[in-house]
Amino acid sequence: MARNSSTDDPLAPVTLAVGQEDLLLDRAVQQVVAAARAADADTDVRDLTADQLQPGTLAELTSPSLFAERKVVIVRNAQDLSADTLKDVKAYLGSPAEEITLVLLHPGGAKGKGLLDAARKAGAREVACPKTTKPAERLTFVRQEFRALGRSATPEACQALVDAIGSDLRELASAVSQLTADVEGTIDEEVVGRYYTGRAEASSFTIADRAVEGRAAEALEALRWSLSTGVAPVLITSALAQGVRSIGKLLSARGGRPADLARELGMPPWKIDRVRQQMRGWSPDGVAVALRAVAEADAGVKGAGDDPEYALEKAVVAIARAARSHRG
Repeated sequence: MARNSSTDDPLAPVTLAVGQEDLLLDRAVQQVVAAARAADADTDVRDLTADQLQPGTLAELTSPSLFAERKVVIVRNAQDLSADTLKDVKAYLGSPAEEITLVLLHPGGAKGKGLLDAARKAGAREVACPKTTKPAERLTFVRQEFRALGRSATPEACQALVDAIGSDLRELASAVSQLTADVEGTIDEEVVGRYYTGRAEASSFTIADRAVEGRAAEALEALRWSLSTGVAPVLITSALAQGVRSIGKLLSARGGRPADLARELGMPPWKIDRVRQQMRGWSPDGVAVALRAVAEADAGVKGAGDDPEYALEKAVVAIARAARSHRG
């Protein structure tokens, strides 16, 4: 999905990642950091938000070191840089330091366009990270994910996965990764259907829905049925994570019509309505507790624990308790 400029060296002095798709922005950063650490395992990585980059900070970070260490300096939300800091960055673009890679993350658009123009004029390597707004783009993304992992999936399987997961690229990427880890050979529509669109009471998404609604008994019943019918535990933790993250996204979003929120959050409007019903009474603290429970369960089902089923049960109870404890 991400499109690179003609300068495709991750260790170019400046990389400009432009767009609003968080997964692609994170991957652009990860690619640069991985390349830097491959060249020098002791690379110093500084990951900063715009407000943390004060006037003079960039000069300090990019000044010559006695040890000639390689550095990666990441600036997120570069469109929000102060006027004085922006002058520092533009000056740096004209004469970047050796052994240092500057990564600027910018959503595009009118705000901060002067920085975009200056970086492009200076010959920055550019990685486009646009939001995927069309079903065809998400389908292309899924196909590319399978291809990147060296696996084949039928067109019908790719479409079924998009239909089941929706527009969240992180969730689509996670599903592709889990399917390729669990299934040998070509992944077809039957496999996707078995994992994602089986009987409602056995689906991993039903478990997640009941858990975030605080209905622990029903969630546990669905969990046991799901495991008995062969649903992979990793898919259940993925669904739990998606359910909790959806609530967290909506909690932090501004109010508005479902269609507007759908565009902002990358969810279909029908899902906005459902999550709104599920999130009543939730708070940021509750979401944090639930996410920790999901992380522990994910580690448990991937080998850190002796009993994956117990790890999932513990997570379901913790999520349901977090939901109930923050309801009015």
